[in-house]
Amino acid sequence: MDPSIVNSNRLYLIVDLEATCWDGNVEGLDRKQTVDDMEIIEFGCVIAEDNGTVRDYRSFMVRPQSHPNLSEFCTQLTSIAQSDVDAAPVYQSVVPEIDQWLKNYKLEGWGSWGNYDKNQISAEQRRHNLVPDFLSLPHINIKQQWRQGKVNSRSAGLANALKYHGLSFEGTHHRGIDDALNIARLLRFTEL
Repeated sequence: MDPSIVNSNRLYLIVDLEATCWDGNVEGLDRKQTVDDMEIIEFGCVIAEDNGTVRDYRSFMVRPQSHPNLSEFCTQLTSIAQSDVDAAPVYQSVVPEIDQWLKNYKLEGWGSWGNYDKNQISAEQRRHNLVPDFLSLPHINIKQQWRQGKVNSRSAGLANALKYHGLSFEGTHHRGIDDALNIARLLRFTEL
């Protein structure tokens, strides 16, 4: 096959984050969580062509610093164990790792399923004055783009979007890398 055809698709970074979370009030506080309370514990990152072909992917685990102990709710939701984050580097060390991994890719932009991921990275920026370089690229709300022109797409959770196309979720729900890989599967049905 002609290599110019193989490389004709644009590359995007798909990001799905997992973060510390609580079922009730934030540990030590008398109120519900906000993105400013939550800390990223996983960057699920997939480099995909605009047709959904995955070129590379990686999970970056992060050790939370403000609330280092994961709630039982969080470990059950994400399947991320306390030992996973205990062994991980802190956010300030993970960001350069992500930047290093991405430096050889010419990305058109980055996307996520909704705006939560973008907002959570902005919260980390306020906390650490540091963000991955990809944040300077255009952000695409893939859920919003996928919904366009779809009938009955109001319930646009990731699993329902896959089901809409006769696909089943692959992997573990609420695990950053698995969610990102499944989002990439929807790119061929999405106008970027």
